[in-house]
Amino acid sequence: MTLRLAAAFGLATTTLWLSAPPALAQTTAPTAAPTPLTAQTPPPASPPDAPVAQPPEQPAAGSHFVEVTSPRALRDRGVTTQAEHDSAMADIAPSTGDRAEDATTVVVGKWSATLYGFAEADFINDSTQSFNDVAGNGQILRPNGVPPVLPANQDTYGGNNGRTQMSVRNSRLGLRLAAPEFHKIRVSGLVETDFEGYVPAPNAASGPSESQFFSSPSLRIRHAMVRIETPIVDLLVGQYWDLFGWQELYRPNSVQIQGLPGELYSRDAQVRVSHTFSGKAVSLDVAIAARRPPSRDSQMPEGQGGVRLALPWWTGVTTSGATATSVLPASVAVTGDVRQFTVPEFSATPTRSVSLSTEAVAVDAFIPVIPARHESEGNALSLNGEFVTGSGMSDLYTNFTGGLTFPTYVNTNPNVEGTATYPQDVDNGMVTFEVDNTAGNGSLHAIQWTTFLVGLQYYLPGLGGHVWVSGNFARTSSDNITQFTRSSTGNVVVNQGSYYPSNASVCPSENFFDANLFWQAVPGVRFGFEYANFNDEYGDGAHAINNRFQFSGFFIF
Repeated sequence: MTLRLAAAFGLATTTLWLSAPPALAQTTAPTAAPTPLTAQTPPPASPPDAPVAQPPEQPAAGSHFVEVTSPRALRDRGVTTQAEHDSAMADIAPSTGDRAEDATTVVVGKWSATLYGFAEADFINDSTQSFNDVAGNGQILRPNGVPPVLPANQDTYGGNNGRTQMSVRNSRLGLRLAAPEFHKIRVSGLVETDFEGYVPAPNAASGPSESQFFSSPSLRIRHAMVRIETPIVDLLVGQYWDLFGWQELYRPNSVQIQGLPGELYSRDAQVRVSHTFSGKAVSLDVAIAARRPPSRDSQMPEGQGGVRLALPWWTGVTTSGATATSVLPASVAVTGDVRQFTVPEFSATPTRSVSLSTEAVAVDAFIPVIPARHESEGNALSLNGEFVTGSGMSDLYTNFTGGLTFPTYVNTNPNVEGTATYPQDVDNGMVTFEVDNTAGNGSLHAIQWTTFLVGLQYYLPGLGGHVWVSGNFARTSSDNITQFTRSSTGNVVVNQGSYYPSNASVCPSENFFDANLFWQAVPGVRFGFEYANFNDEYGDGAHAINNRFQFSGFFIF
Protein backbone atom coordinates (compact mmCIF):
# COMPACT_ATOMS: atom_id res chain seq x y z
CA MET A 1 0.00 0.00 0.00
CA THR A 2 2.79 2.39 0.91
CA LEU A 3 4.61 1.63 -2.32
CA ARG A 4 1.45 2.29 -4.37
CA LEU A 5 0.96 5.69 -2.66
CA ALA A 6 4.58 6.68 -3.24
CA ALA A 7 4.37 5.71 -6.90
CA ALA A 8 1.16 7.68 -7.35
CA PHE A 9 2.65 10.76 -5.65
CA GLY A 10 5.74 10.59 -7.87
CA LEU A 11 3.65 10.27 -11.01
CA ALA A 12 1.48 13.25 -10.02
CA THR A 13 4.51 15.40 -9.25
CA THR A 14 6.12 14.55 -12.57
CA THR A 15 2.88 15.33 -14.44
CA LEU A 16 2.51 18.72 -12.72
CA TRP A 17 6.09 19.66 -13.49
CA LEU A 18 5.77 18.70 -17.14
CA SER A 19 2.52 20.65 -17.55
CA ALA A 20 3.64 23.75 -15.59
CA PRO A 21 4.21 27.13 -17.33
CA PRO A 22 7.81 27.72 -18.37
CA ALA A 23 8.55 30.04 -15.46
CA LEU A 24 7.24 27.53 -12.92
CA ALA A 25 8.94 24.63 -14.64
CA GLN A 26 12.25 26.48 -14.49
CA THR A 27 11.95 27.14 -10.80
CA THR A 28 11.23 23.49 -10.03
CA ALA A 29 13.57 21.84 -12.55
CA PRO A 30 16.40 19.60 -11.34
CA THR A 31 19.71 21.32 -10.79
CA ALA A 32 21.57 18.84 -13.00
CA ALA A 33 22.68 20.22 -16.39
CA PRO A 34 20.55 18.95 -19.30
CA THR A 35 22.06 16.59 -21.84
CA PRO A 36 23.51 18.63 -24.74
CA LEU A 37 21.76 18.33 -28.07
CA THR A 38 23.59 16.35 -30.76
CA ALA A 39 22.92 15.23 -34.28
CA GLN A 40 21.53 11.98 -32.84
CA THR A 41 19.19 13.92 -30.49
CA PRO A 42 17.52 16.65 -32.60
CA PRO A 43 15.47 19.29 -30.84
CA PRO A 44 11.80 18.51 -30.52
CA ALA A 45 9.75 19.88 -33.40
CA SER A 46 6.68 22.03 -32.87
CA PRO A 47 3.39 20.42 -33.74
CA PRO A 48 2.31 21.17 -37.32
CA ASP A 49 -0.66 23.22 -36.17
CA ALA A 50 1.22 25.28 -33.54
CA PRO A 51 0.77 29.06 -34.00
CA VAL A 52 3.79 31.01 -35.22
CA ALA A 53 4.97 33.73 -32.75
CA GLN A 54 4.23 37.24 -34.03
CA PRO A 55 5.59 40.61 -32.83
CA PRO A 56 3.21 42.66 -30.66
CA GLU A 57 0.61 44.41 -32.78
CA GLN A 58 0.79 48.21 -32.74
CA PRO A 59 -2.50 49.98 -32.10
CA ALA A 60 -3.95 51.43 -35.26
CA ALA A 61 -4.06 55.19 -35.50
CA GLY A 62 -7.39 56.36 -34.18
CA SER A 63 -8.10 53.22 -32.11
CA HIS A 64 -9.07 53.63 -28.46
CA PHE A 65 -5.72 52.88 -26.89
CA VAL A 66 -4.15 54.83 -24.01
CA GLU A 67 -0.47 55.61 -23.84
CA VAL A 68 1.99 58.10 -22.40
CA THR A 69 4.25 59.52 -25.09
CA SER A 70 5.44 62.86 -26.52
CA PRO A 71 4.56 65.14 -29.46
CA ARG A 72 7.81 64.13 -31.17
CA ALA A 73 7.04 60.40 -30.91
CA LEU A 74 3.48 60.89 -32.14
CA ARG A 75 4.72 62.69 -35.24
CA ASP A 76 7.54 60.24 -35.94
CA ARG A 77 5.12 57.28 -35.77
CA GLY A 78 2.61 58.99 -38.03
CA VAL A 79 -0.10 59.21 -35.38
CA THR A 80 -0.15 62.97 -35.90
CA THR A 81 0.69 64.92 -39.01
CA GLN A 82 3.48 67.47 -39.33
CA ALA A 83 0.83 70.21 -39.37
CA GLU A 84 -0.63 68.95 -36.08
CA HIS A 85 2.86 68.81 -34.60
CA ASP A 86 3.59 72.38 -35.72
CA SER A 87 0.33 73.54 -34.10
CA ALA A 88 1.35 71.98 -30.80
CA MET A 89 4.77 73.62 -30.94
CA ALA A 90 3.21 77.02 -31.67
CA ASP A 91 1.24 76.77 -28.42
CA ILE A 92 3.84 75.21 -26.11
CA ALA A 93 7.22 76.40 -27.41
CA PRO A 94 6.77 80.04 -26.20
CA SER A 95 7.08 78.60 -22.67
CA THR A 96 9.48 75.67 -23.02
CA GLY A 97 11.14 76.02 -26.44
CA ASP A 98 12.30 72.85 -28.14
CA ARG A 99 11.71 70.93 -24.91
CA ALA A 100 8.07 71.07 -26.01
CA GLU A 101 8.71 68.21 -28.45
CA ASP A 102 9.36 65.87 -25.51
CA ALA A 103 6.59 67.12 -23.19
CA THR A 104 4.57 64.43 -21.43
CA THR A 105 1.52 63.61 -23.56
CA VAL A 106 -1.34 61.27 -22.73
CA VAL A 107 -3.10 59.89 -25.81
CA VAL A 108 -6.50 58.25 -26.04
CA GLY A 109 -7.03 57.22 -29.64
CA LYS A 110 -5.87 60.39 -31.41
CA TRP A 111 -7.06 62.74 -28.69
CA SER A 112 -4.08 64.07 -26.76
CA ALA A 113 -3.37 66.04 -23.59
CA THR A 114 0.11 67.54 -23.19
CA LEU A 115 1.42 68.73 -19.83
CA TYR A 116 4.24 71.28 -19.89
CA GLY A 117 5.82 74.09 -17.90
CA PHE A 118 8.72 74.77 -15.60
CA ALA A 119 9.60 75.12 -11.93
CA GLU A 120 11.56 78.30 -11.22
CA ALA A 121 13.41 79.50 -8.12
CA ASP A 122 14.57 83.14 -8.04
CA PHE A 123 17.09 84.75 -5.69
CA ILE A 124 17.02 88.54 -6.09
CA ASN A 125 18.86 91.45 -4.53
CA ASP A 126 17.86 95.06 -5.30
CA SER A 127 19.66 98.21 -4.22
CA THR A 128 16.31 99.89 -3.46
CA GLN A 129 12.97 98.74 -2.09
CA SER A 130 11.12 99.66 -5.28
CA PHE A 131 10.13 96.25 -6.70
CA ASN A 132 8.69 92.88 -5.80
CA ASP A 133 10.03 89.85 -7.68
CA VAL A 134 8.56 91.32 -10.89
CA ALA A 135 10.16 94.67 -11.73
CA GLY A 136 8.68 95.47 -15.14
CA ASN A 137 8.20 99.20 -15.70
CA GLY A 138 7.56 99.99 -12.05
CA GLN A 139 8.96 103.26 -10.72
CA ILE A 140 12.10 103.44 -8.65
CA LEU A 141 11.69 105.14 -5.30
CA ARG A 142 13.40 108.52 -5.07
CA PRO A 143 16.36 108.51 -2.68
CA ASN A 144 16.65 110.70 0.40
CA GLY A 145 18.10 114.11 -0.30
CA VAL A 146 15.99 114.54 -3.44
CA PRO A 147 12.88 116.72 -3.09
CA PRO A 148 10.19 114.24 -2.04
CA VAL A 149 7.11 113.45 -4.05
CA LEU A 150 4.08 115.46 -2.95
CA PRO A 151 2.31 115.08 -0.60
CA ALA A 152 5.16 116.05 1.66
CA ASN A 153 4.77 113.05 3.98
CA GLN A 154 5.71 110.53 1.27
CA ASP A 155 8.62 108.49 2.57
CA THR A 156 11.79 108.02 0.49
CA TYR A 157 13.47 105.58 2.88
CA GLY A 158 13.11 102.79 0.32
CA GLY A 159 15.12 104.75 -2.24
CA ASN A 160 18.24 104.44 -0.09
CA ASN A 161 17.83 100.90 1.25
CA GLY A 162 17.85 97.56 -0.51
CA ARG A 163 16.08 94.23 -0.18
CA THR A 164 16.61 90.53 -0.87
CA GLN A 165 13.79 88.33 -2.13
CA MET A 166 13.44 84.61 -2.81
CA SER A 167 10.49 83.52 -4.87
CA VAL A 168 9.01 80.59 -6.80
CA ARG A 169 5.96 82.56 -7.98
CA ASN A 170 6.97 82.53 -11.65
CA SER A 171 6.74 78.73 -11.91
CA ARG A 172 4.43 77.79 -14.76
CA LEU A 173 2.05 74.94 -15.54
CA GLY A 174 0.19 74.44 -18.81
CA LEU A 175 -2.13 71.88 -20.39
CA ARG A 176 -2.81 71.61 -24.12
CA LEU A 177 -5.66 69.48 -25.43
CA ALA A 178 -5.97 68.47 -29.08
CA ALA A 179 -8.66 66.67 -31.06
CA PRO A 180 -7.80 64.46 -34.04
CA GLU A 181 -7.53 66.24 -37.36
CA PHE A 182 -10.80 66.11 -39.28
CA HIS A 183 -10.84 66.94 -42.99
CA LYS A 184 -7.74 69.14 -42.52
CA ILE A 185 -9.42 71.00 -39.63
CA ARG A 186 -7.46 71.01 -36.37
CA VAL A 187 -8.98 71.99 -33.01
CA SER A 188 -6.94 72.52 -29.84
CA GLY A 189 -7.37 74.19 -26.48
CA LEU A 190 -4.82 75.67 -24.09
CA VAL A 191 -4.93 76.51 -20.39
CA GLU A 192 -1.72 77.94 -18.91
CA THR A 193 -1.19 79.17 -15.36
CA ASP A 194 1.47 80.54 -13.05
CA PHE A 195 1.57 81.72 -9.44
CA GLU A 196 1.89 85.46 -10.02
CA GLY A 197 -1.79 85.99 -9.18
CA TYR A 198 -2.72 89.53 -8.26
CA VAL A 199 -2.57 90.30 -4.56
CA PRO A 200 -1.58 93.56 -2.88
CA ALA A 201 2.12 93.94 -2.17
CA PRO A 202 3.14 92.50 1.21
CA ASN A 203 2.75 94.96 4.04
CA ALA A 204 3.59 94.24 7.67
CA ALA A 205 0.80 96.52 8.91
CA SER A 206 -2.16 95.74 6.66
CA GLY A 207 -1.21 92.46 4.98
CA PRO A 208 -0.84 90.20 3.21
CA SER A 209 2.23 89.13 5.09
CA GLU A 210 5.49 88.44 3.28
CA SER A 211 5.08 84.78 4.21
CA GLN A 212 1.69 84.64 2.46
CA PHE A 213 2.93 86.55 -0.58
CA PHE A 214 5.97 84.36 -1.26
CA SER A 215 5.17 80.99 0.34
CA SER A 216 1.46 80.75 -0.56
CA PRO A 217 1.21 82.55 -3.91
CA SER A 218 -2.02 82.82 -5.85
CA LEU A 219 -2.63 80.78 -8.99
CA ARG A 220 -3.61 82.85 -12.03
CA ILE A 221 -4.63 82.19 -15.61
CA ARG A 222 -2.12 83.21 -18.26
CA HIS A 223 -3.82 81.66 -21.29
CA ALA A 224 -7.25 80.08 -21.76
CA MET A 225 -8.18 79.74 -25.41
CA VAL A 226 -9.35 77.51 -28.24
CA ARG A 227 -7.69 77.49 -31.66
CA ILE A 228 -9.40 76.24 -34.84
CA GLU A 229 -7.14 75.85 -37.87
CA THR A 230 -8.57 75.37 -41.35
CA PRO A 231 -7.13 75.51 -44.88
CA ILE A 232 -8.81 78.91 -45.32
CA VAL A 233 -8.35 80.82 -42.04
CA ASP A 234 -7.36 80.11 -38.45
CA LEU A 235 -9.55 81.26 -35.55
CA LEU A 236 -8.41 81.91 -31.97
CA VAL A 237 -10.94 82.66 -29.23
CA GLY A 238 -10.02 83.29 -25.59
CA GLN A 239 -7.19 84.81 -23.60
CA TYR A 240 -3.79 84.68 -25.28
CA TRP A 241 -0.81 86.89 -26.17
CA ASP A 242 -1.90 90.13 -27.79
CA LEU A 243 -1.42 90.32 -31.54
CA PHE A 244 0.08 93.81 -31.12
CA GLY A 245 3.83 93.17 -31.21
CA TRP A 246 3.19 89.53 -32.30
CA GLN A 247 4.18 88.89 -28.75
CA GLU A 248 4.57 85.12 -28.57
CA LEU A 249 7.51 85.25 -31.03
CA TYR A 250 9.68 88.21 -30.01
CA ARG A 251 10.57 87.79 -26.34
CA PRO A 252 14.06 88.96 -25.30
CA ASN A 253 16.30 86.66 -23.27
CA SER A 254 16.72 87.51 -19.59
CA VAL A 255 16.98 85.80 -16.22
CA GLN A 256 14.58 88.20 -14.53
CA ILE A 257 10.86 87.76 -14.84
CA GLN A 258 9.39 89.37 -17.94
CA GLY A 259 8.17 91.77 -19.23
CA LEU A 260 11.21 93.96 -19.16
CA PRO A 261 11.09 97.76 -19.26
CA GLY A 262 10.05 98.86 -22.74
CA GLU A 263 8.81 95.37 -23.71
CA LEU A 264 5.26 94.81 -24.94
CA TYR A 265 3.96 92.09 -22.61
CA SER A 266 0.20 91.59 -22.44
CA ARG A 267 -2.38 88.83 -22.65
CA ASP A 268 -6.10 89.45 -22.99
CA ALA A 269 -9.42 88.01 -24.11
CA GLN A 270 -9.73 88.31 -27.87
CA VAL A 271 -11.08 86.92 -31.12
CA ARG A 272 -8.33 86.55 -33.76
CA VAL A 273 -8.51 85.53 -37.41
CA SER A 274 -5.28 84.74 -39.27
CA HIS A 275 -3.85 82.99 -42.29
CA THR A 276 -0.37 81.84 -43.25
CA PHE A 277 0.90 81.84 -46.82
CA SER A 278 3.71 79.29 -46.71
CA GLY A 279 6.60 78.94 -49.12
CA LYS A 280 10.11 77.53 -49.13
CA ALA A 281 11.69 80.94 -49.55
CA VAL A 282 9.16 83.22 -47.83
CA SER A 283 6.34 82.78 -45.35
CA LEU A 284 3.73 85.49 -44.76
CA ASP A 285 1.29 85.70 -41.82
CA VAL A 286 -1.68 88.06 -41.85
CA ALA A 287 -3.93 88.53 -38.79
CA ILE A 288 -6.58 90.77 -37.26
CA ALA A 289 -8.04 90.67 -33.75
CA ALA A 290 -10.77 92.20 -31.63
CA ARG A 291 -9.48 92.56 -28.05
CA ARG A 292 -11.01 93.42 -24.69
CA PRO A 293 -11.42 97.23 -24.56
CA PRO A 294 -8.98 99.17 -22.33
CA SER A 295 -11.97 100.11 -20.17
CA ARG A 296 -15.15 98.04 -20.12
CA ASP A 297 -17.20 101.25 -19.98
CA SER A 298 -15.70 102.24 -23.32
CA GLN A 299 -17.82 99.47 -24.89
CA MET A 300 -15.92 99.40 -28.22
CA PRO A 301 -13.50 96.44 -28.56
CA GLU A 302 -9.90 97.29 -29.29
CA GLY A 303 -8.71 96.48 -32.81
CA GLN A 304 -5.33 94.96 -33.64
CA GLY A 305 -3.87 93.77 -36.91
CA GLY A 306 -0.58 93.01 -38.57
CA VAL A 307 1.61 91.19 -41.05
CA ARG A 308 4.71 89.09 -40.46
CA LEU A 309 7.32 88.08 -43.03
CA ALA A 310 9.64 85.12 -42.29
CA LEU A 311 12.52 83.52 -44.22
CA PRO A 312 12.47 79.76 -43.42
CA TRP A 313 15.92 79.15 -44.95
CA TRP A 314 17.66 81.65 -42.60
CA THR A 315 17.43 80.33 -39.03
CA GLY A 316 19.09 81.04 -35.71
CA VAL A 317 19.01 80.03 -32.07
CA THR A 318 17.10 82.22 -29.64
CA THR A 319 15.84 81.91 -26.07
CA SER A 320 12.54 83.56 -25.25
CA GLY A 321 12.49 84.66 -21.63
CA ALA A 322 14.65 82.26 -19.65
CA THR A 323 13.26 78.84 -20.59
CA ALA A 324 12.21 78.70 -24.25
CA THR A 325 15.24 77.93 -26.44
CA SER A 326 14.26 77.37 -30.07
CA VAL A 327 15.46 77.63 -33.64
CA LEU A 328 13.44 80.31 -35.44
CA PRO A 329 13.59 81.85 -38.91
CA ALA A 330 14.60 85.43 -39.54
CA SER A 331 11.46 87.55 -39.51
CA VAL A 332 9.98 91.01 -39.19
CA ALA A 333 6.46 91.89 -38.03
CA VAL A 334 4.52 95.13 -38.26
CA THR A 335 1.39 95.46 -36.13
CA GLY A 336 -1.07 98.21 -35.30
CA ASP A 337 -3.46 98.96 -32.47
CA VAL A 338 -6.60 101.14 -32.43
CA ARG A 339 -8.62 101.72 -29.27
CA GLN A 340 -11.31 104.01 -27.97
CA PHE A 341 -11.69 105.48 -24.50
CA THR A 342 -15.07 106.63 -23.23
CA VAL A 343 -14.99 108.06 -19.71
CA PRO A 344 -17.24 110.28 -17.57
CA GLU A 345 -16.73 114.00 -17.97
CA PHE A 346 -14.46 115.56 -15.36
CA SER A 347 -17.10 116.20 -12.73
CA ALA A 348 -18.11 114.76 -9.40
CA THR A 349 -21.61 114.21 -10.81
CA PRO A 350 -21.09 113.60 -14.55
CA THR A 351 -24.06 113.69 -16.89
CA ARG A 352 -22.26 112.96 -20.16
CA SER A 353 -19.29 111.01 -21.42
CA VAL A 354 -16.10 112.07 -23.21
CA SER A 355 -14.52 109.89 -25.90
CA LEU A 356 -11.07 109.68 -27.44
CA SER A 357 -9.53 107.35 -30.04
CA THR A 358 -5.83 106.40 -29.96
CA GLU A 359 -3.45 104.56 -32.28
CA ALA A 360 -0.11 102.78 -31.93
CA VAL A 361 2.27 100.87 -34.20
CA ALA A 362 4.95 98.27 -33.40
CA VAL A 363 7.83 96.86 -35.45
CA ASP A 364 9.50 93.64 -34.25
CA ALA A 365 12.38 91.72 -35.78
CA PHE A 366 14.53 88.63 -35.24
CA ILE A 367 17.83 88.44 -37.14
CA PRO A 368 20.21 85.42 -36.97
CA VAL A 369 23.54 87.25 -37.30
CA ILE A 370 25.46 83.95 -37.11
CA PRO A 371 22.90 81.38 -38.30
CA ALA A 372 22.26 77.97 -36.76
CA ARG A 373 19.92 75.10 -37.59
CA HIS A 374 19.74 73.37 -34.22
CA GLU A 375 19.56 74.64 -30.67
CA SER A 376 22.63 72.59 -29.69
CA GLU A 377 24.87 74.47 -32.10
CA GLY A 378 27.47 76.79 -30.61
CA ASN A 379 28.94 79.94 -32.13
CA ALA A 380 25.43 81.24 -32.87
CA LEU A 381 24.56 84.93 -32.59
CA SER A 382 21.08 86.40 -32.85
CA LEU A 383 19.57 89.87 -32.52
CA ASN A 384 16.02 90.78 -31.53
CA GLY A 385 14.46 94.22 -31.52
CA GLU A 386 11.20 96.04 -30.91
CA PHE A 387 10.13 99.62 -31.62
CA VAL A 388 6.74 100.97 -30.52
CA THR A 389 5.17 104.40 -30.69
CA GLY A 390 1.63 105.47 -29.89
CA SER A 391 -0.61 106.82 -27.17
CA GLY A 392 -2.98 105.49 -24.52
CA MET A 393 -1.22 102.08 -24.51
CA SER A 394 0.68 101.80 -21.21
CA ASP A 395 -1.49 98.87 -20.07
CA LEU A 396 0.15 96.74 -22.80
CA TYR A 397 3.37 96.77 -20.72
CA THR A 398 4.11 95.41 -17.24
CA ASN A 399 3.52 97.76 -14.27
CA PHE A 400 3.52 100.82 -16.52
CA THR A 401 1.75 104.08 -15.70
CA GLY A 402 4.62 106.58 -15.76
CA GLY A 403 3.41 107.59 -12.29
CA LEU A 404 0.58 109.68 -13.74
CA THR A 405 -2.80 109.89 -12.01
CA PHE A 406 -5.91 111.86 -12.88
CA PRO A 407 -5.98 115.47 -11.72
CA THR A 408 -7.23 116.00 -8.20
CA TYR A 409 -10.84 117.11 -8.34
CA VAL A 410 -11.60 119.96 -5.95
CA ASN A 411 -15.22 120.62 -5.11
CA THR A 412 -16.07 124.26 -5.87
CA ASN A 413 -19.83 123.79 -5.97
CA PRO A 414 -21.33 125.44 -2.87
CA ASN A 415 -24.46 123.32 -3.31
CA VAL A 416 -22.51 120.04 -2.85
CA GLU A 417 -21.55 119.18 0.70
CA GLY A 418 -18.38 117.36 1.64
CA THR A 419 -15.45 116.30 -0.55
CA ALA A 420 -16.22 115.49 -4.17
CA THR A 421 -14.37 112.74 -6.05
CA TYR A 422 -14.10 112.17 -9.78
CA PRO A 423 -15.70 108.76 -10.59
CA GLN A 424 -12.70 107.31 -12.42
CA ASP A 425 -13.48 104.16 -14.44
CA VAL A 426 -10.21 103.58 -16.32
CA ASP A 427 -6.73 102.61 -15.16
CA ASN A 428 -4.12 105.30 -14.55
CA GLY A 429 -1.47 106.24 -17.08
CA MET A 430 -3.38 105.96 -20.36
CA VAL A 431 -5.52 109.09 -20.55
CA THR A 432 -6.04 112.20 -18.44
CA PHE A 433 -7.89 115.51 -18.47
CA GLU A 434 -6.66 118.96 -19.27
CA VAL A 435 -7.87 121.16 -16.42
CA ASP A 436 -7.44 124.68 -15.17
CA ASN A 437 -7.75 126.07 -11.69
CA THR A 438 -11.00 127.83 -12.41
CA ALA A 439 -13.34 125.52 -14.23
CA GLY A 440 -11.88 122.21 -13.06
CA ASN A 441 -13.02 120.61 -16.29
CA GLY A 442 -11.50 120.06 -19.73
CA SER A 443 -10.78 117.88 -22.68
CA LEU A 444 -9.50 114.31 -22.64
CA HIS A 445 -5.90 113.59 -23.73
CA ALA A 446 -3.93 110.38 -24.26
CA ILE A 447 -0.41 109.91 -22.88
CA GLN A 448 2.11 109.38 -25.68
CA TRP A 449 4.91 106.81 -25.35
CA THR A 450 7.80 105.68 -27.52
CA THR A 451 9.68 102.55 -26.49
CA PHE A 452 12.42 100.47 -28.03
CA LEU A 453 14.28 97.38 -26.92
CA VAL A 454 17.21 95.61 -28.55
CA GLY A 455 18.85 92.39 -27.41
CA LEU A 456 21.78 90.14 -28.39
CA GLN A 457 22.30 86.43 -27.63
CA TYR A 458 25.57 84.57 -28.25
CA TYR A 459 25.90 80.79 -27.81
CA LEU A 460 29.52 79.97 -27.05
CA PRO A 461 31.43 77.63 -29.42
CA GLY A 462 32.58 74.17 -28.44
CA LEU A 463 29.98 73.72 -25.70
CA GLY A 464 27.07 72.36 -27.70
CA GLY A 465 25.04 75.53 -27.27
CA HIS A 466 24.75 74.85 -23.54
CA VAL A 467 26.39 78.10 -22.39
CA TRP A 468 25.38 81.50 -23.68
CA VAL A 469 25.42 85.18 -22.82
CA SER A 470 22.87 87.85 -23.62
CA GLY A 471 22.26 91.51 -23.06
CA ASN A 472 19.39 93.95 -23.55
CA PHE A 473 18.98 97.71 -23.72
CA ALA A 474 15.63 99.49 -23.54
CA ARG A 475 14.38 103.05 -23.38
CA THR A 476 10.92 104.44 -22.72
CA SER A 477 10.01 108.09 -23.18
CA SER A 478 6.95 110.34 -23.34
CA ASP A 479 6.78 113.71 -25.01
CA ASN A 480 3.62 114.93 -23.24
CA ILE A 481 3.27 113.34 -19.78
CA THR A 482 4.80 116.33 -17.98
CA GLN A 483 2.26 118.65 -19.63
CA PHE A 484 -0.29 117.21 -17.21
CA THR A 485 1.75 117.89 -14.07
CA ARG A 486 2.63 120.94 -12.01
CA SER A 487 5.96 122.03 -10.62
CA SER A 488 6.90 120.24 -7.42
CA THR A 489 7.85 123.59 -5.90
CA GLY A 490 4.53 125.28 -6.69
CA ASN A 491 1.85 125.87 -4.11
CA VAL A 492 -1.60 124.32 -4.32
CA VAL A 493 -4.51 126.46 -3.18
CA VAL A 494 -7.11 123.97 -2.03
CA ASN A 495 -10.75 124.57 -2.89
CA GLN A 496 -9.86 127.00 -5.67
CA GLY A 497 -9.88 124.57 -8.56
CA SER A 498 -8.64 121.16 -9.65
CA TYR A 499 -4.93 120.60 -10.06
CA TYR A 500 -2.44 118.23 -11.65
CA PRO A 501 -0.16 115.82 -9.77
CA SER A 502 3.40 116.97 -9.11
CA ASN A 503 6.04 116.58 -11.82
CA ALA A 504 8.16 114.97 -9.08
CA SER A 505 5.79 111.98 -9.16
CA VAL A 506 5.99 111.09 -12.87
CA CYS A 507 8.79 109.58 -14.96
CA PRO A 508 8.83 110.76 -18.57
CA SER A 509 11.77 108.47 -19.40
CA GLU A 510 13.66 105.38 -18.27
CA ASN A 511 16.84 103.66 -19.46
CA PHE A 512 17.41 99.97 -18.76
CA PHE A 513 20.18 97.50 -19.54
CA ASP A 514 21.13 94.04 -18.36
CA ALA A 515 23.70 91.27 -18.89
CA ASN A 516 22.90 87.55 -18.53
CA LEU A 517 24.85 84.30 -18.31
CA PHE A 518 23.06 80.95 -18.81
CA TRP A 519 24.22 77.37 -18.36
CA GLN A 520 22.19 74.39 -19.56
CA ALA A 521 23.48 71.84 -17.03
CA VAL A 522 21.54 68.81 -18.31
CA PRO A 523 18.50 68.53 -20.57
CA GLY A 524 15.65 70.30 -18.80
CA VAL A 525 17.78 71.97 -16.12
CA ARG A 526 19.43 75.36 -16.48
CA PHE A 527 20.80 78.16 -14.33
CA GLY A 528 21.08 81.87 -14.99
CA PHE A 529 22.73 84.94 -13.48
CA GLU A 530 21.84 88.53 -14.32
CA TYR A 531 22.87 92.07 -13.51
CA ALA A 532 20.31 94.75 -14.42
CA ASN A 533 20.35 98.54 -14.14
CA PHE A 534 17.16 100.64 -14.00
CA ASN A 535 17.50 104.42 -14.35
CA ASP A 536 14.33 106.54 -13.96
CA GLU A 537 14.26 110.24 -14.79
CA TYR A 538 11.54 112.12 -12.94
CA GLY A 539 9.67 115.10 -14.31
CA ASP A 540 11.64 117.52 -12.13
CA GLY A 541 14.97 116.23 -13.49
CA ALA A 542 15.84 113.95 -10.56
CA HIS A 543 17.20 110.45 -11.26
CA ALA A 544 16.51 107.27 -9.29
CA ILE A 545 18.61 104.15 -9.93
CA ASN A 546 18.13 100.51 -8.95
CA ASN A 547 20.75 97.77 -9.38
CA ARG A 548 19.42 94.22 -9.46
CA PHE A 549 21.38 90.97 -9.11
CA GLN A 550 19.47 87.77 -9.75
CA PHE A 551 20.32 84.07 -9.72
CA SER A 552 17.68 81.61 -10.90
CA GLY A 553 17.31 77.88 -11.46
CA PHE A 554 14.84 76.28 -13.87
CA PHE A 555 13.50 72.75 -14.33
CA ILE A 556 11.74 72.63 -17.72
CA PHE A 557 9.31 69.84 -18.53
